[in-house]
Amino acid sequence: MSMEDYDYLFKIVLIGNAGVGKTCLVRRFTQGLFPPGQGATIGVDFMIKTVEIKGQKVKLQIWDTAGQERFRSITQSYYRSANALILTYDITCEDSFRCLPEWLREIEQYANNQVVTILVGNKIDLADKREVLRQRAEEFAEAQSMLYLETSAKESDNVEKLFLDLACELIREAKQNKLDNNDTAPMPADSRWLSLYASVPLW
Repeated sequence: MSMEDYDYLFKIVLIGNAGVGKTCLVRRFTQGLFPPGQGATIGVDFMIKTVEIKGQKVKLQIWDTAGQERFRSITQSYYRSANALILTYDITCEDSFRCLPEWLREIEQYANNQVVTILVGNKIDLADKREVLRQRAEEFAEAQSMLYLETSAKESDNVEKLFLDLACELIREAKQNKLDNNDTAPMPADSRWLSLYASVPLW
């Protein structure tokens, strides 16, 4: 795909504990499927999807990171060039929610200060097994100045909304950033091109 094939290019990175459904969210959005028996991600993987928003082509490069501690040093290196981070937890797993402050410390340490962060509570199809109340999660997100959304990768609830809303927010911020820089900043697509094609460890 040449530079002219899209108006914006954004890098979105999913982070969170192992088993919360990050890979399933990515595959539901990019491939329209829910992979049964999805194994744990090893290192980092990514998929690409181009969407059209208000007549503009937006290329999303979506990076799916391993949640296990042993891969943390690998996944941290992908924070810096991210335009958006999707911090994911499992609404049926209290432990995945309790670990959020640890993930936020990593974001503060490794991500750029303009990154857009959204908190996502996944697996709402298992509402009868819910351990984390929505209000509690909403209050946590608000306190951390994060957007918040609940999803089900299995039932496809709010999955497209998650990525499209995020793309809209990134476009808005990119346009604002260009205005703030008095039109001297690179075009949105150009400004994100070089950082996205570093070597990718895929196992």
